[in-house]
Amino acid sequence: MSALDETPRSYSGALLAAIAVALLCGVGGLVWSYALSGRLNGQEAALVEARDQNKKLASDLRETDARLKVATEELGQSLGLTQKQMDARAQEIIRREQADSQRLENAQKQTAQAVNGLTSDVSGVKSDVGGVKTDLNKTQSQLATTIEQLTSMKGDLDGHNTLIARNHDELELLKHKGDRNYYEFTLTKGQRKPVGTVTLELTKADPKKNTFNLTVVSDDKPVPKNNKGVNEPLQFYSGKNPMLFEVLVNAVPSKNQVSGYLSTPKGAPAPATVP
Repeated sequence: MSALDETPRSYSGALLAAIAVALLCGVGGLVWSYALSGRLNGQEAALVEARDQNKKLASDLRETDARLKVATEELGQSLGLTQKQMDARAQEIIRREQADSQRLENAQKQTAQAVNGLTSDVSGVKSDVGGVKTDLNKTQSQLATTIEQLTSMKGDLDGHNTLIARNHDELELLKHKGDRNYYEFTLTKGQRKPVGTVTLELTKADPKKNTFNLTVVSDDKPVPKNNKGVNEPLQFYSGKNPMLFEVLVNAVPSKNQVSGYLSTPKGAPAPATVP
């Protein structure tokens, strides 16, 4: 076969291919158009339905407004108020609510400020309490140290060891220790003086030697304590159930005077009070 014979066949094949492609494109276009048309129809139907619903809602709203207006008019008529008066009253109610809301907000702010101030005060009190605790611990430590430094002496009755206070400050420490009762005294020569539940009388004092003589009257019985020295525990028993009492003279300032204290057990009878 010659070249001239093959050329028409090539043109025929290309033409058929182009026609086939065109047909396919046409069919595809028709399918797409059909689908698009379906979507448009669905959207139009939804739009129509939405419009109908909006019309129904608008109608319901108009009906509600009409009913509300009628109810408002009936309420105004029943209260003898005009629409203008009702509007004014509504505005007044709104203003009251706003004022109440503002007062509540101010009260809340004041409460918050008060709480913050109280919190600060509580913090300050806590700090003060902490300082007091520290001072108390320090004082207790000093007290314990001082008590350890108190002199322990043997009494003149049976050699019983006892802590003695050599001055007023040490006596205060013994009082705080709380083991016994303590009664301070100052005796003048020739005068009997009640001290606690006993009576003491100074009969002699020598300030140069720091010695003295005195008489203890206990349970109506005189007990002489002669030629005794300063800070020497003078012991005797007293009471229906005999308990150990102690007299201690701290100072002999003159020939006519001495000072010291009486020590009694915690369970000893208390001195009678003068009315």
